[in-house]
Amino acid sequence: MNPAPNTVEISCTVNGEPQTLEAYPLERLLDVLRQQLHLTGTKEGCGEGECGACSVFLNGELVNSCLVPAVQAAGATIKTIESVATGGELSAVQQAFVEFGGAQCGICTPGMVLAALDLLARNPHPTEEEIRTGLAGNLCRCTGYMKIFESVVRACQKGHAGRIGRNTQ
Repeated sequence: MNPAPNTVEISCTVNGEPQTLEAYPLERLLDVLRQQLHLTGTKEGCGEGECGACSVFLNGELVNSCLVPAVQAAGATIKTIESVATGGELSAVQQAFVEFGGAQCGICTPGMVLAALDLLARNPHPTEEEIRTGLAGNLCRCTGYMKIFESVVRACQKGHAGRIGRNTQ
């Protein structure tokens, strides 16, 4: 690949696949994922790191990709919402969002799912207060959050260790 003028090549692993990306020095990781790799599950909500719609795992850490310069992903492992379902089977969290109405318009859903997976990897049986705290970095403009919280609670109840679905490394 011959980079365009003023761009740099970035080698990283995205959803388990090695990738070589081309980005301008201050181009956002969000834009590179959506435009070059067509991973459109990662949404832009606010563009300011306030809503969580653009959340991805970067080296196992949940981050707002709208705040991460793409060059920071050099050598990194990135997991997007597209990596959560395996073999066409939804994770317990994704399935609960579908079954219990946690997915409203869909803009916040990918970030909410990733935040829930992050929480459940650290605490498989959180209290309602811990769920609220775990999802606090994510905004939903459609609902009062009760269906989202219920979805996470139900995922905890239904989730078997292998189906919760967070393998961030």
